[in-house]
Amino acid sequence: MMIWNYLTPGIPDELFERSENVPITKEDIRSIVLSKLRLRKNYSVIDVGCGSGSITVEICLQVNSKNVYAIDSDKNAIELTRKNLDKFGVSANLFYSKAEEILPSLPTVDAIIIGGTKGKTEKIIELCISKLKKNGRLVIDTILIETMYKSLRTVKKEKMREIDVTQVTISKGKDVSSGTMLISRNPILILSATKQ
Repeated sequence: MMIWNYLTPGIPDELFERSENVPITKEDIRSIVLSKLRLRKNYSVIDVGCGSGSITVEICLQVNSKNVYAIDSDKNAIELTRKNLDKFGVSANLFYSKAEEILPSLPTVDAIIIGGTKGKTEKIIELCISKLKKNGRLVIDTILIETMYKSLRTVKKEKMREIDVTQVTISKGKDVSSGTMLISRNPILILSATKQ
């Protein structure tokens, strides 16, 4: 039996294996990120800073390809990503490495998502752009204003096109004694762009 038997993204967070020490991109944000990637069947994709692997899993389900690459410099994240890939019956090429060290050896791809740069934002974005095919999509999601500033500056410097910055604030309903109240989650900044 498949755990997620739908074409739509946004797998509920509770279906993923989780760890307090490894971040997960929440289901609503994942849906937006996947829409910004503009994926097609058989696309090749790199997930930089894969964390729990929630985006990697959703990419694998969308592209139905063996050319999905997930990178994280945290061994716990790679192990958790592997567990989630197994749980959903999909596979990806996993790399326990710093992004700037492994990216040069990876093939060019159709789309890249960057979920973490560990302070090396400009260098990682430049490497990612060099790994994109013509018309390839780059998506960056962050909670830090500084990361978004560096990201925007870098994609403009690299002459990317269709540059879009979106700020998303999600609130989720929670039952309380008198009804339902909305609990806000962290605002997320999402940058997307297309390679010339």
